Amino acid sequence: MRTMKRAVLSLSRTAGRFTSGARMLPSFLIAGAQRCGTTSLYRALAQHPLLLKPVLHKGVHYFDVAYWRGLPWYRAHFPLRISAALLTHRYGARALAFESSPYYLFHPLAGARIAADLPGVKLIVLVRDPVERACSAHAHELARGFEDESHFEYAIELETRRLAGAEQLLRESPYALHHAHQHQAYLARGRYAEQLDRLEPLFGRDRILVLDSHLFFREPESVYERVLEFLGVPHLGYPAFERHNGRPLPRPLPRALEQALRDHFEPYDARLVRWLGEEPSWRR
Repeated sequence: MRTMKRAVLSLSRTAGRFTSGARMLPSFLIAGAQRCGTTSLYRALAQHPLLLKPVLHKGVHYFDVAYWRGLPWYRAHFPLRISAALLTHRYGARALAFESSPYYLFHPLAGARIAADLPGVKLIVLVRDPVERACSAHAHELARGFEDESHFEYAIELETRRLAGAEQLLRESPYALHHAHQHQAYLARGRYAEQLDRLEPLFGRDRILVLDSHLFFREPESVYERVLEFLGVPHLGYPAFERHNGRPLPRPLPRALEQALRDHFEPYDARLVRWLGEEPSWRR
């Protein structure tokens, strides 16, 4: 079964490369953050007839780990322009392609690459209680085999050493990969304001929508409406809202460790107010 699936994917990619010139490029990206509900939002938006997902899989990861493959390879992942034109004619509004790759927000070169290759593109970023996110990310990477330190507290103690020199390496060797930067940045990836500040000069404030994922799961309809307004897409009914890729949080953190982490994130969380328009839900 797995061999057949790989063969189908390979055939689809080959067909996509031959027809890449006739295919769309995305008008918006769900750029992160990891473990913040990106898959759930992606699947909700993909139910809208004018929002067209990649033809193979959710995250193409071109602007972070596959940039060396070139833009025709990236374009090959998206629907044909003729398909979009038919939908535009049917619904009287422009069809938009999109994808979701949560490492785009954190990778130091992804933002500039996106801005250069997709002029006018819009970005959607979801944020979550960074302490919960860190715990969830550790459990996620442990389950996927990308983390071998089973104790969360020890893993975050290792983080500074693991990430030392990672950004410099990625900037100096643009096609390099760094395992810890991608899979073991439990605290760094929760400092959302740092990453948003890096994107703002490239895209402008008006082309970046930041959403509180706790609000999305609590009031999905209102957040969905806000996303459609941001994208300029007509409301054609609500999708089925479901939680995807959820993972139960591990046992509660020791109180002292939790407080230390909340103190660590406090200044970064405070800077999210200008992006969210209100205090993050986990600070209220």
